[in-house]
Amino acid sequence: MPFARLASATTATCHIGLGLAAVGRPGYINLGRDRDLGDNRSVDTLRARTDELLDAAYAQGVRYFDAARSYGRSEEFLADWLNAHPDVDDVVIGSKWGYTYTAGWSTDAEQHEVKDHSAATYERQRAETGALLGDRLDLYQIHSLTPDSPALTDKELHARLAEAAAQGLTIGFSTSGPAQADTIRAALAVTVDGEPLFRTVQSTYNALETSAGPALAEAHDAGLTVIVKEAMANGRLADPYAPDALKAVAEETSLGCDAVALALILRQPWAGVVLSGAATVVQLASNLHAAVVDLDEAQLSRLAALVEDPPAYWERRGQLPWH
Repeated sequence: MPFARLASATTATCHIGLGLAAVGRPGYINLGRDRDLGDNRSVDTLRARTDELLDAAYAQGVRYFDAARSYGRSEEFLADWLNAHPDVDDVVIGSKWGYTYTAGWSTDAEQHEVKDHSAATYERQRAETGALLGDRLDLYQIHSLTPDSPALTDKELHARLAEAAAQGLTIGFSTSGPAQADTIRAALAVTVDGEPLFRTVQSTYNALETSAGPALAEAHDAGLTVIVKEAMANGRLADPYAPDALKAVAEETSLGCDAVALALILRQPWAGVVLSGAATVVQLASNLHAAVVDLDEAQLSRLAALVEDPPAYWERRGQLPWH
């Protein structure tokens, strides 16, 4: 299991990972991108930004890096960074398949990505990922499973994934939508030759959306590594968009809203890795302060009141514009 490397790491930030969704492509749904990225979002500009973030993250103890086929050129940028740092051998590299990037490096495309969880898409994208990341890839996840995904029942696909696992690749899945808990439990039941197929789960969990928590605890108890994504709710928990209660707690800790929001998740006993989606090195540095945030019971109680109804949360997320 590649994540055993994190268990033996001694840096305070080893359980914070860096996700490249926000910098691998010019358009995304995170709030504040105009401020974070500006107008120049050329391939070379975002490649340089990704290099800068990866350098800063590694220097500050981050050891998990997360990409996806649909994150524009994120795999390419990550591969270039790894090739430029051949001495870096203590990181865990994860990517995802199941969505195809279709925006053509545009922020106003009619469609930015197309979802397909078929075995044919897996084979195509596995080859594409392999051409870029080669044997540096540790974890390959099905991107955004939902309860109706054919990937939960496709025996041919399961066999191909199990074959990859037998060759040393860790197989996982990510989830999205208001029924994440149902998806997680269905995926835990998937076996090949009597053995569980999935070894990791990556789900949305944050101060506003906590519904997957019990199922993620079950996954952890079953031996899976839990990776938390969208910990900042696509920017809704960061300044200046954060709720007043979060701003108040952040002021009490003398740290940023982002650090408090991430710390809230790090304290969960089932959380193996919490992803930072930072688009700037300043954001990253602030995010990494989460490792030293100490929240008392009164503060936790005030933050617990922020939880939204899952369908309402996901409806609002679905309305966020790509920009």
